[in-house]
Amino acid sequence: MNQAIDKRPDSTPLEAPEGLVERAGPLLVIAATIFALDQGSKSLIRHWLSEGEYWPANVELIRLSHYENTGAAFGILQGAGPLFVIATLAAIVVISFTIFRENSYPHRFTFALALVLGGAVGNLADRLGRGSVTDFIDPTHYPAFNIADSAIVIGVASLLILSFFDHDDGPTVAPSQDQIGGAAE
Repeated sequence: MNQAIDKRPDSTPLEAPEGLVERAGPLLVIAATIFALDQGSKSLIRHWLSEGEYWPANVELIRLSHYENTGAAFGILQGAGPLFVIATLAAIVVISFTIFRENSYPHRFTFALALVLGGAVGNLADRLGRGSVTDFIDPTHYPAFNIADSAIVIGVASLLILSFFDHDDGPTVAPSQDQIGGAAE
């Protein structure tokens, strides 16, 4: 009788690293919420308004509209979808790595990254599923945008502001004499 011998030192199932769920879980909930709000609102607009239609008709400040954008922000680079898919996938990988790895980033930074992640995944879902991104928030004298775009802009702006103004001022506990360079005699 030949029996297979398990020579692995630990045959327990794989477990998440300690603290991963506590650290990344809430951030993934934020990203998933942004994604759900974005996709739900876009679906409602696509079913409610025909492409190019807007509501209300007589308002010139801000209105709801239905535009399909194959380009980037503000409608630039129309038709460059494959480039945006690749760039978005790269951004999602980098952001996910930053959120999931053990790090010492302040929660404010990772919260901002979660906003960007949710928005990026929302627009990527449109690009992969439809070939274009649905924009519907239409300030009449400014290009239309969507919830994913808003989350990305708020997240990136937050990261920039935090990068400039949120500095670590050093240790919060005074160093001991041994850490300074010797014991007091």
